[in-house]
Amino acid sequence: MTEPNYLVVVDDTDESALAMRYAALRAKMTGGNIMLAHIIPKPEFLLSGGLQDMIAAEAQEAAEALLSRKAEEVMALSGQRPALVIREGKAIDEVSQMLTENNVHALILGAAAKGAPGPLVSHFSGERAGNLPCVVVIVPGGLDPDALDRLA
Repeated sequence: MTEPNYLVVVDDTDESALAMRYAALRAKMTGGNIMLAHIIPKPEFLLSGGLQDMIAAEAQEAAEALLSRKAEEVMALSGQRPALVIREGKAIDEVSQMLTENNVHALILGAAAKGAPGPLVSHFSGERAGNLPCVVVIVPGGLDPDALDRLA
């Protein structure tokens, strides 16, 4: 498989769904590839016994289920199967590493329709933006799907 062109960090938020939709439509139009990534936060404290392993296994299963659902959506929109990546750690660190490890042309993030931007949008559109190895596309959460389709 060729390396992806569009990297989308996915979760169950509306803004993530819009970013993924934009990436799928863009990839269809440009012939690009899509990588869907989900970051599992590392636990802030360690639990004793098998409880930690059980929590980690549940988080992995939830991430796999999420990415499977999102991959189906991308396939319906773009006609292609995206690459799927699950990482564990701090989201900013993991995404930064993926940008340097892969041939990413665009990091596509979604911004919530209301409230302050999330940590990924803040970080990758802030002072680090001038030194990124790719462009950053921030999809506004207030766009309706028809408007998003026209823009893609």
